[in-house]
Amino acid sequence: MSLELAGKKFLVTGAGRGIGRALSKTLSEQGCKVYALSRTQKTLDTLAGEDHNIHTIQADIRNLDELKDKLDGIDVLDGLVNNAALSENCMCPALDVSKDILQRTFETNLFASIYITQIVAKKMIAAKRNGSIVNISSLYSLQSAPNYLAYTSSKAALDMVTKQFALELGPYNIRVNAINPTIVKTEAMQSLFKEVYPLDKLFIDKTPLGRIAEIKEVVYPILYLLSDLSSMVSGTTHIVDGGAISSFVTKL
Repeated sequence: MSLELAGKKFLVTGAGRGIGRALSKTLSEQGCKVYALSRTQKTLDTLAGEDHNIHTIQADIRNLDELKDKLDGIDVLDGLVNNAALSENCMCPALDVSKDILQRTFETNLFASIYITQIVAKKMIAAKRNGSIVNISSLYSLQSAPNYLAYTSSKAALDMVTKQFALELGPYNIRVNAINPTIVKTEAMQSLFKEVYPLDKLFIDKTPLGRIAEIKEVVYPILYLLSDLSSMVSGTTHIVDGGAISSFVTKL
C-alpha cells in the first residue's frame, strides 16, 4: 500500500539536523515538495547539497514577524511538521528554574508551533486545502524527569495545543496530531551519551524492547500521520517509545 504523498507540499521546522533533517529527505524521496526551515544556515546549506529538490528557509521560529515574512511567499501546503525544539541548556531544578529558561523553552517548543500552525492553516483554509499537521512532542510530555520542568511542561502544553487545533481545524478537514518519541539515536543525542551522561543505558534498561529508537522509527509514524492512511486520525498523541511508558521510573 502506497503512502501516496507524491506531489504534496510540506513544511518541516527544525530541519537542519536529527529527525527534521531525516524527515525532509524522506519526504523529498517520496516525491513531495519540501520546505525545510532552520535557524542555522550552515545545516540548511549541507541539506540542500544532499538534496537539491529541498527548498530551504532560514528563520528564527521565535520571531513572529520574521516567520510571517519568510512564510508569506511559499505555496499553500498540504501539511506541516512542527519539529523544532529546545532541549539543551534548559535543565534546572524546579525550585530554581529562571524566567529566562522558561521563556526561551516555551517560545521555541510551544509558542512557535502555535504561530506557524496559524500561518500555515489560515492559508490552507482560504484555499480550501485539506491536510495534516504533526507536532513533535515527547515522551516527557507524559513523564516527569528531574531538573526538566521547562521542557516537560512545554511539551505537555504542546499536546493540549494539538488537541485544541484538532478540534478547531477539524471542520476544515485539517487533521492535527502529535508524535511523542522516547530519546532517539540522533547525532546530538549520541554525543550526549558519550560525552555528558550515559542516558542510553538507563533507557535501554527501562524499555521493554531493549534499545534506543532509530531516527527512521520516528520518521515513519510521521509519514503515516501526514498521509491519507490516517484520514480519520486527529487529536491524538502517538507514543513511540518501545513500551518505556509502561515501565518507566523517574529516578535518574
